[in-house]
Amino acid sequence: MTPRLKSLRLRTSHHARLVIASLAAASLVLAPLPGLVTPAAAQFTVFDPTNYAQNLLTAARSLQQVNNQISSLQNELTMLQNMARNLKSLDYTALAPIRDALQQLDALMAQAKGMAFTLASTEAVLADSYPTTLDPNATTSQLLDRARAQARAAMDGYRQTLKVQAKVVENVQADASLIDQLVQRSQGAAGALEAQQAANQLQALAIKQDQQIQSLMAAQYRAQALESARQAQVLEAGKLAARRFIGEASAYTPRP
Repeated sequence: MTPRLKSLRLRTSHHARLVIASLAAASLVLAPLPGLVTPAAAQFTVFDPTNYAQNLLTAARSLQQVNNQISSLQNELTMLQNMARNLKSLDYTALAPIRDALQQLDALMAQAKGMAFTLASTEAVLADSYPTTLDPNATTSQLLDRARAQARAAMDGYRQTLKVQAKVVENVQADASLIDQLVQRSQGAAGALEAQQAANQLQALAIKQDQQIQSLMAAQYRAQALESARQAQVLEAGKLAARRFIGEASAYTPRP
């Protein structure tokens, strides 16, 4: 036997003796002493790896469910916050200045003299001051009075048109700041309701401007119609005056 194998056998034998001694010591420690017998409940608990793994899996599943519930609550909170932003009302309104401007324009249109912007008034003035045919028995003074009234009506129509034009220009200049405010509010809207309300007010402003144009066109066409009617009446009055001057007989009798 070589010295190397002999050394290896000695080390192995030494290790074996150490293991046997350790087991013997452990058996002495674990063995119950005489007169100190422990009840069954106080005995050492046996470790069950399978049960332990199952408990860990159950705990992990419970933790996952809790995390899912937390995520669901967070999503609901985000949804409610978005709904709150979408339902937030616009804290700016341009309806009051729009309404005031339209009321002022309506009041100016109501100041029309003579022929007001109503069907009944128009029919009455046309029948009185602009008859379809002139009375052949009307005196010169009556014809002059009617001509003067027609001239005043035409002049009043043009004056009112100029006033309406001036008021519309003032409103358009004032609308510039309203448009700027509404566009800024629309672009900075936090939710859908704010943006929609800003868009509605912009649309109301556009409708107001359309109504202003319609009022201006009505005033201008009224003035032009009054002037055209006056000229037609002047022509009829001239024909009547010519017939009166000439008379029914022929103005020229040829000599035989």
